[in-house]
Formats: sequence, structure tokens, C-alpha cells
Amino acid sequence: MNFIDLIASPFRYRPWRPRHAKLIAADLSHPACEPIRDHDTHLRATLAWLCLAQDVRRDQSDAGGVAAGWSFEDGWLPSYPETTGYIIETFIAAGDYFADGSYRQRANQMLDWELGLQANDGSFPGHFGEPGSYPVIFNQGQIMHGLIAGYVHLRRDDCLSAAVRAANWLVAHQDSDGCYRTFEHHGVPHVYNTRAVWALASVGALVNDPRFIAAATKNLDWALTQQTASGWFATNAFVPSRQPFTHTIAYAIRGLLESGVILSREPYLASAKRAALALLNCQRSDGWLAGTYADEWRPGAAYACVTGVAQMALCWLRLYQIERDDRFLDAAHKAIAYVKRTQRLDTTDPVIRGAIPGSSPIWGDYSRFEFPNWAAKFFADALLMELTKTAIPVVTARVMP
Repeated sequence: MNFIDLIASPFRYRPWRPRHAKLIAADLSHPACEPIRDHDTHLRATLAWLCLAQDVRRDQSDAGGVAAGWSFEDGWLPSYPETTGYIIETFIAAGDYFADGSYRQRANQMLDWELGLQANDGSFPGHFGEPGSYPVIFNQGQIMHGLIAGYVHLRRDDCLSAAVRAANWLVAHQDSDGCYRTFEHHGVPHVYNTRAVWALASVGALVNDPRFIAAATKNLDWALTQQTASGWFATNAFVPSRQPFTHTIAYAIRGLLESGVILSREPYLASAKRAALALLNCQRSDGWLAGTYADEWRPGAAYACVTGVAQMALCWLRLYQIERDDRFLDAAHKAIAYVKRTQRLDTTDPVIRGAIPGSSPIWGDYSRFEFPNWAAKFFADALLMELTKTAIPVVTARVMP
């Protein structure tokens, strides 16, 4: 869908509103051209925006969670269980870096909200948890990441108990070949569930439960069967008829990479490295990556999925930590610089200052006309990983070969 087609649907996006018009005009004239500051300045602005995204839900029934983001269409969105889950680990890391206990306090509030959502069978609601929503495999795993952080860093035993119940639910709904075909987004399997299985492997290592390790291994082995000769992953888009976003490609890579570390399995690390190297070769000198890619890494979009660029910075930083290959560090630096150029800091508008757009220009197909909270989370993680020279989140346990 091109820009003209988008503006032809005015009642959905309301481009005449001053804030909307200003953002559109800026991206029409000079997308991704904001001034670059030091890491600390960008990190503080990103975290302040995430705090605001939590605070706007303070007097609502979903208080404690983090609003999914802000959009032209709906303004501030409801708290999102999935992404609140993995924002927990970001706030814990930020609290440690800045020696600021308020971030841990916020993380505990997020955990309290998440624990109140868990069903008796161990599942968590999908989407925003509204009536009629159902559990989703991927969302379950992302919430588990937060529970793991709550147990390891905040010493909350209730988080470990909840994580084990959640892991049992994941095992119960896995097919015999390791793939997940039920409780799936759009009702189809996805390779990017490796990021959920990363949490399953983490719980297995923490409690030394071979069932969780075996289930994680089966899914990761299935994911390897979906990698093509070029290193690209089939069955990795939200829907089969479309190319995967850079966002879901990065999800698949990170899940395989971290699972390979936890399980001490070289094939998973090799798969992640292969895909990450291929995307490194696609990266422009300014850090830009296409919003989608087809097999053979053919770009399928003229916009950038900024969320995916931030995620790839994380993947490349982790590979540099493991491999000490300067190519990964250089790619990560360029990706971080690109995301910085999409972040507006010279504004007093709290909705915009520090936010990260889903796409650049902002009307790109990924999270169109939105500032999703997970884009900010991944950018904050990349900055924290650069500043601390450690993994974000830390590797909590490993399974020895």
C-alpha cells in the first residue's frame, strides 16, 4: 500500500490532526534524519517513554502493565501481556545500570499484573487479554522471559512457579514433530516461535527438567528444517502469503542463538549465524534494512522495519560477544545509529519524545503509524548491551553437553 492510498483512508488515520500531520511531514521530507546523540541520552529518553507507557495505564483495570504503544488510530493502547513480559527484563537491566531502584519497582508491578492473568492451566491470554482472546504460543514464551527475570533477579519464587506452569502448557500443546500448530497467531505455524522456546529451554535449565529441554530441542530441530540454502527461514511470516518482516526474522535468529547457548547445541548457533551474516550483507552503509525479505534475501519493501533493525543490532552484538568477529560489531553499530536517527528528542511532546516508530517512514507496513512498545524495548536492550558489554538478558543457566 502506497502513501497516497493510506491518506485516502482519512477516517482511520486522521492525518489532519496536528501531531499526525507533523510526523507525516517530517518523514515526507527527511525520514531517519534526526540528530545522533550519545548512548546514554538515547537510552534515558527511551526508558522515559516506556515509563510513560506504563503510567498511562495507572488508573485502568490493566494497571501495572505497559501500553502496547501509541497509534494514530487509537492513541494509547491497552497494556500488552506479551511485550510487558519481556520489558520486565529490560527494566531490571536498566535499574542495575543506572543504580535506580525505581526500575525494579516498575518491574515488580509488571510481574504482579502478569501473574494475575495466568489461568489455572498455566496459560496467559493472547493479544490484550480482552474477552474472546485465546492463548498464543509465542506470547506465552515472551511472558515467561519476564517470569524468569523475576525469579533470577528479583528472587520471586512465585515467578518460578508460574514459569513452570507456563512451560507445562507449552509442552502440552506441541505436536509430535516439535512444531506448534494450535494456539498460533492466524492459525498457522511460525519459525519465530524459537524465541518462545528460548524461554522454555531457560526454564528447563533452571529447574533441571528434561521434559522442557526435550520439547525445546524438538521445536528448534523443526525450525532448522525450515531454513533454506540461503539461510532464510520459510514459515516465518505472520501469514503464509506474505514475506516475513525483518522483525520476525530477527525473532527466529535470536531464539536459535540463545537456545544454542543454553543447550550447548552448535547447530542452533550455526543456523543463527548463517542468517545473521546474510542480513549483514544486506545492510546499507547507513544501517538500513528492508522491511521484509524473500528467500535469497531479496528485499521486498522500500521502508525499514525499525523494530527489526533494533533487534538485529541485538543479534549482531550477541554474536560478537560469542565469536569476537568485528563484522558483527560493525553491523550492530550501524543498526543502532540508524534507529537513533528515527528517534525524536528535540520535542516536548511526551507521546513522541523517545518513542521508536515501527517503520520508517512511519506509514510503512509494519506497525503502520504506530510507536510500539517493543520497538523501544529492543532499542533500549541494544544500548544497554553496548554500554554494559554483557548479554541482555543474562544467560541464567545452561545445559551441559
